[in-house]
Amino acid sequence: MSGAVATVGHVELQDYLAGFGEEPGYLDFAAYGPPSRAVRAEAAAQEEALSRARPGALERVHGAVDRLGAAVEAVTGFRRDQVVFSPNTSQGLVQAVFGVAGGVLVAPSEFPSLPVAAVRASEALQATAPIWLDTDDGRVTPGAVRDRLTSTTTAVAVNAVDARTGFVVDLEGIRQVIGDRLLIVDAVQAVGAVELPWTEADVLACGGQKWLRAGHGSGFLALSDRAANRLTPVLSNVGGLPDLVWDAVPPPAPGAAGMQIGFPDPVAAARLAAALDELAAAGPAVIAARVAERVARVLELADEAGLDVVSPRAEADRAGIVVVDPRPDRLTALTAALLNAGVSVTVRQGRVRVAPHAGTTDETLLLLRTALREAEAATRAVR
Repeated sequence: MSGAVATVGHVELQDYLAGFGEEPGYLDFAAYGPPSRAVRAEAAAQEEALSRARPGALERVHGAVDRLGAAVEAVTGFRRDQVVFSPNTSQGLVQAVFGVAGGVLVAPSEFPSLPVAAVRASEALQATAPIWLDTDDGRVTPGAVRDRLTSTTTAVAVNAVDARTGFVVDLEGIRQVIGDRLLIVDAVQAVGAVELPWTEADVLACGGQKWLRAGHGSGFLALSDRAANRLTPVLSNVGGLPDLVWDAVPPPAPGAAGMQIGFPDPVAAARLAAALDELAAAGPAVIAARVAERVARVLELADEAGLDVVSPRAEADRAGIVVVDPRPDRLTALTAALLNAGVSVTVRQGRVRVAPHAGTTDETLLLLRTALREAEAATRAVR
């Protein structure tokens, strides 16, 4: 029986890997994940159903929203009634942060979605204010959080994976030090790349355009029962009503459902559900291990080229991101070599971010190796 399970798992992993269709050299999944084959097929089927508008088609298409809740539950552990559709990570975070009463502890070094939400909420409302957390190169640790907590801190907001360094936050450790306070998590650089104890969070916001490869305009917002009871649905509209009511303004639906603004995009919800379904089928832990192996290969290539790696090396501390910090005299040559080799990465603030995925091929890694060697040769020639 165990052999049969292993065979099925192997088939599902191969199906998942076969869904990658990007050009060789693509190593920028932390910026954007080209939609998978399953997602493209789902989108085409949903658009076809909408274009035909046969009897019952609209009802079936809108059923994708319910399917999304089940898919999020399978991957994260949040109940489907705790999940709502969100067009992107930032909107989900804004809805959550605007609903906080009290101080929100957040590092200014986090991806701007969190600090911007904290400041905008403070500017618009008298009920909340940011409490700034200093970090070591963007790495939020339980110890740093513990030392900055105050009597007015009611929520802590973090990135599950830091977009600039690839550092993976210790959700369990932070939960232990903050106690009953709300834990708000931006998970867009993590879901689909690493497996974490997601239900340690009270708010989980995630877009589908990166590691989940579901395309832009797709995402989800998940709220624990604690968050549902404490957050005020300040940004809520017709999408957050229990039922559409005319000639009156009823209170929002209880829980996560009340946090919605407009009606969900059913095609986007279907795309994200398809992406989560294939992740669940292959196994988040299996995919995370595959990502870790690809990252290890990138680290080897960076070391071989003598580049200074500033992202974490320990597997428990890293996700799908490798960041190198070349000397200023090497950056131009490195950037040019990557471009000439057809290797797609992100260059920002003098650093180069390389982000492979589970489906990154040996051919792509060979292109990276070639580019790194050419950059090294060009730098030597200039000296």
